Order: sequence, then structure tokens, then C-alpha cells
Amino acid sequence: MAKVEIYTTPICPYCHRAKGLLKSKGQAFTEIDVMMKPGRRQEMMDRAGGRHTVPQIFIDGKHIGGCDELHALDARGGLEPLLKGQKQGDHA
Repeated sequence: MAKVEIYTTPICPYCHRAKGLLKSKGQAFTEIDVMMKPGRRQEMMDRAGGRHTVPQIFIDGKHIGGCDELHALDARGGLEPLLKGQKQGDHA
């Protein structure tokens, strides 16, 4: 299973929506609350190419983007292979 990291705040509805999608897939994830740990926000921005909004989602170290990008990836069938740890071009 893939390593998923999601930078969040507890008051962000998009964070809750993104986590809900991951949970619906049975995917475990590491949540990094940048409100409780404000020093982690700069880490998030560095990893996310300067993006400062939450959520910011990473799968196996690859930046996926925010909630909308995660849902779009799922809609086009690209999320499940990433969650299973398959790289582009892998076949199950």
C-alpha cells in the first residue's frame, strides 16, 4: 500500500472531503495538522511548490495537489493504481 501524507487544518472542509475519499478507499494516511504544528506549513509549501492552502496531498512522495486534484485523479481512474503502489506503466 502507498504512503499517503496529507497536510490539513481541523477547520478546512476540503481537508475533511479529501480524507473522506481516502478513507472510503480503505487508505491509511499520515495527517499533518499545520494549525497545531505551524512550523510544518513551510515544509508543506516547500514540498508543494509554494502552495500554501490545505489540503496538500502526497502519495509515495509525489505531490498530488489539493482536494479537487485528488477527486479529479479518482474520477479519471488514476487514484487506485497509485494507492496500490503501482507506477505508471505497471500492470496488475
